[in-house]
Amino acid sequence: MTVADLIARWVGFASRRAGWVLTLAVLLTLAAGWTVAERFAIDTDTSAMIDPDLPFQQRQREKAEAFPVLDNTLVVVIDAPTPEAAESAATRLGQRLAENPALFGPVFDPQGMAFFRRNGLLYADREDLEGLADSLIRAQPFLARLATRPDLVSLSELLTQALAHGPQSGLDLAPTLDAMAHSLEDAAAGRPGALSWQNLMRGAEPGTPGRRTLVLNPRLDFDTLSPGRRPMDGVLAAAADLGLDDSAGIRVRLTGSVALESEELASVEQGMGWAGVVSLTLVVGLLVWGLKSPRLFVAVLAALLMGLVWTAAYGLLAVGRLNMMSVAFAVLFLGLSVDFGIHFALRYRQARAEAAAHAEGLAVAGREVGPALLLSALAAALGFLSFLPTDYLGFAELGLIAGGGMIIALVANLTLVPAISRLLPPAIAPRAAADPAGRLGQGVQKRLMARPHVVLGGALGLAVAAAAVAPGVRFDFDPLNLKDQNAPSVRTLKDLAADGRDLYRISVLAGDLPAAQALAGRLGDLPEVAEATTLADQVPTDQDAKLAVLDRLAFILLPALSLPPGEAAPPTPEASRAALAELKAALAATGGELAGPAHRLHDALRALGDDAAALQVIRQRLLGTLPAQIDGLKTALEAQAFGLGDLPADLKARFVAPDGRALVSVSPRDDLRDPKALAQFVESVREVAPEATGAPVSIHESGRAVIGALFEAGLITFLGLGLMLLVVLRSLKDTLLVFVPVGLAGLYAVGAMAPLGLAFNFANVIVLPLLFGLGVAGAIHLVSRARRDGAGHLAEGSTPRAVVFSALTTLGSFGAIALSPHAGTASMGQLLSLVIAMLLVATLGVLPALLALLGRR
Repeated sequence: MTVADLIARWVGFASRRAGWVLTLAVLLTLAAGWTVAERFAIDTDTSAMIDPDLPFQQRQREKAEAFPVLDNTLVVVIDAPTPEAAESAATRLGQRLAENPALFGPVFDPQGMAFFRRNGLLYADREDLEGLADSLIRAQPFLARLATRPDLVSLSELLTQALAHGPQSGLDLAPTLDAMAHSLEDAAAGRPGALSWQNLMRGAEPGTPGRRTLVLNPRLDFDTLSPGRRPMDGVLAAAADLGLDDSAGIRVRLTGSVALESEELASVEQGMGWAGVVSLTLVVGLLVWGLKSPRLFVAVLAALLMGLVWTAAYGLLAVGRLNMMSVAFAVLFLGLSVDFGIHFALRYRQARAEAAAHAEGLAVAGREVGPALLLSALAAALGFLSFLPTDYLGFAELGLIAGGGMIIALVANLTLVPAISRLLPPAIAPRAAADPAGRLGQGVQKRLMARPHVVLGGALGLAVAAAAVAPGVRFDFDPLNLKDQNAPSVRTLKDLAADGRDLYRISVLAGDLPAAQALAGRLGDLPEVAEATTLADQVPTDQDAKLAVLDRLAFILLPALSLPPGEAAPPTPEASRAALAELKAALAATGGELAGPAHRLHDALRALGDDAAALQVIRQRLLGTLPAQIDGLKTALEAQAFGLGDLPADLKARFVAPDGRALVSVSPRDDLRDPKALAQFVESVREVAPEATGAPVSIHESGRAVIGALFEAGLITFLGLGLMLLVVLRSLKDTLLVFVPVGLAGLYAVGAMAPLGLAFNFANVIVLPLLFGLGVAGAIHLVSRARRDGAGHLAEGSTPRAVVFSALTTLGSFGAIALSPHAGTASMGQLLSLVIAMLLVATLGVLPALLALLGRR
C-alpha cells in the first residue's frame, strides 16, 4: 500500500467518523486552551537566546553573580530646566522611592550622597577648579550681600552698581544679564525654570538644563508576564504624585535592563497581537475568495484555528515558555498551515466539479495531493527543526514549536476538513468555470510556458544582477536595534549615550584591586581604548593642590557666606519697585558690549510689570535657587583629602565584589555602532584580558554564534531535504527541479535587500534555512503534477491556483508581522515577505518554463 493510499484511507475514515472526530477535536482544543491559559509565559531575556554554556555567556553570568547591583537595573532619568531643579527632583523622588524598599530595592544616587556633595569639587580638573575659584572670588562682594539679604533690593542695587563700574566690578556681566533675562522671559511665557546660580558660577550657557539619574534594583515579580511593570509604574506614579511633570518643566523617564525588557515584551505582545489579527483577517479574506464555498471555508478555518491552539499548547509543554522570537510561531502557523487546507480543499473542489461524489472527491484529494502535502509538511518542519542542534536557542525553540506545528497542521487539515465537509457538504456545481483570477493566472502561465527560453534567459539575467549586489548586504549584530526604536526606554538609553560609546563598555574581573589596577594600566595603553577604570580611579588625583585652591577660596568666601542673616525687615514692595526702577534705568542707559544683554533684561523686566504678583515672580525666578546654592558651596568648601577606604559603600559595591574580586571598566575610543570598530575593540581587549565580558563581547560572540548556527542549520536543511526528496521522488532530476526556484528566490531576495535598505540581524536570519523548508512546497506540488499529468497540463486544474493562493495567504500572514513595532520581529516579517514574493515569481514563472522546456526534449 502506497503513502497516497494510506492518506486516502485516513481521509475516508475521518469523513465516515465525522461526529466522533469533531467531538474529540473540540475536547482536545478545550484541553489545549486550558494548558495555554495556565502555562503561558514569555522570557524577555535576549541573552538567553544563545546557548548559556558558551564561554562568553558563562563569564557574563559570573560577573552578574559577583555584582548583582549591576544586574536587573532600573535607571530613572530626571531632566529639568536647571541643575538645581534636577537636583531637587532627584532628592525628593529618591526619598520617596527609598520608603518602599520591598518594591524598589536600594536607590543609588551618587550625586545626592553627602560624601560627593562635600568632596565633589575635588573631582574637577585643577585648571577648571582654579578658574571657578577666581570667578567666585571676583564675585565675593556680590555673593556676600545676597547671602545675608537675598531680596530684590539687594540684587537691583548690586546690578546697578556693577553696570556703573563696568569691567571694574569684577563680574562677568554679559552672561549674568542674559541668564536673568532668559529666566524672566520664560516666566512671561509661562515656562518653568528659575535662574540657575549653579550655571552662573560654573560659566555655563544660560538655559543649560540639568539631568540626574537614580539607579534602582527593583524587586521583580516573575509570577507575572511583565516582572518589572509594578516598579516601573510605581516610579512614574511617585513622580506624578510629587508634581514632577511637564507643568514643572520636569521629565522623568525610565531605562535600564528592567525597562528595556518590559517595554520590549509590550512591543512584541502588541505587534504579535496586531499581526495575528491582520494575518487572520487576510487569511480569512483570501480563503473566502479562493475557495468559493462558505462550507469549505468553515472547514479550512476550523482546522486552522484548532491547529493553532494545539500547537500553542504543544509549544508550552515542550519548551515551557516562549521567547522574544518564538512568539512569532502563531503568525507563522497561520501563514503555513492554511496552505495545506487550500491545496486539499481546492483539489476536492475540482474533483466535485468534475462530477465526483463527496466520498470520491475526498479520496481523490487525499490520494493526489496528500503525498505532496506530507512532503511539504516534512520539508517545512525540517527547515524549522534545523536550528535544534545549533547554539542559537532562541530560534531552536521557535523551530521546535513551529516544526511540530507543521505536523499538527497537516494532521488537522487531513482530519478536520474531511470531517466537517461530511457534516457540512459543500454545494459545488459540476464543471464550474474558473473565476477571473484563475483564468488570468492560467493565461499568464501558458504564455510563460510557451516562451521558456525568454523566461529562463530573464531569470538568469536577474540572478547575475542579484549576485552582483548581494555582497553589499550587511549584518546588524546590535541587539538594541532589534527593539522598538520608539519605546521610551530605548530612546532614553540612546539619549544618555548619544555618541554610542557609553552603551558599549567591556568589563573584566580581576582577582583583587591591585591586579585590576595593573590590568587597567595595560588596557589603557591600547589604541582602541579611551580609558580603563577601577575603584581606584574614583579617588581623585592631585588632591593636595586642589585642596590648596579650595582653602584659598574658603578663606575669602566662607566668612562672608557664613554671616547671619540681617535683622532688618524684608524690603517693602515700594522699596523693591524703586530699586527695580533704578535698575531698569541703568539697563536702558547701558551701551557698548553690554547693550544687548542689558536691553534684553530691561525688556524682560518691563514685560512682567511691577505689581505685587510680578515682584513675587521676579524674586522667585532670580533668587529662588540662590540660598540652596550658597549652602551647597559652603559644604563643598569643607572638602577633605580621602582615600579608597573613605569611598561610600554603595560605590565600592559597584567595583569590588564581596569576595575581593575587582572590576575593570573599559571604554572604547571609537563609536562601536560601527561593526568593524566593535570587532577590533573586542579582539584588542581580549588579547590582554581573554576573560573580558560585557555588551561588546556579547554582541561580537553572539554574532559569531548566529552565523555559525545559520550555516549549520542551512546545511542540515539542504542535505536533509535533498535526501528526503531523492527517496520520495526517486529522481535526481526532479529533486534538482524542486531546488531551482528555492535557489533563485534566495538569490533574488538577498540581491534586493541592499537596495531596499534591509539588513540581516539576529531575528531574520532564520529566513535563509526556512527558505529551503518553505520554498520547496510549491515546487513539490508543481513537479508532482508534471510527473503525473505532464508539463503541458500544469496551467490546468487546481494546482497552480492552490500554489498562488497558498503564496498569497503566506505573504499576507508574514507581511502582517512586518507591522510589528518591535524592530526584530518586523524585520523577520519583511524578509519573509520578500522571500515569499520571490518564491512566487520563481515557482510560478521560472519553474513551469523550465518544466516546459524539459518536456519538449
